[in-house]
Amino acid sequence: MISEKMKKKHIKIPQNIIKKMSKYPDFYKKVWTACFEIPAGKTLTYKQIAKKIGSPKAARAVGTALAKNPFAPIIPCHRVIRSDGKLGGYSACGGIKEKLKMIKYERETGTDASLD
Repeated sequence: MISEKMKKKHIKIPQNIIKKMSKYPDFYKKVWTACFEIPAGKTLTYKQIAKKIGSPKAARAVGTALAKNPFAPIIPCHRVIRSDGKLGGYSACGGIKEKLKMIKYERETGTDASLD
């Protein structure tokens, strides 16, 4: 079981990941940072992420940035879904089945699946 101190709202993106992020476009870093801020058990849409980072018409570009996320599940792109409620894509290990599994786990437990 994860202590209260380990909940995502109390931790920051690990420094080693921030350092590796520096070689990627600023847009990707904004998307990944916004994604990291989504609490366990919650989801946002690609469009909501686009709005959050100040690029409201860039939902498809958000999807591209998440598809190229080499830091999953620490940067939890599995928490981003389509506006119609469908899952969208998931390019990390396990694909869509793993994305669904992680979303269900987090909704049921409120615990970050990447920390278990």
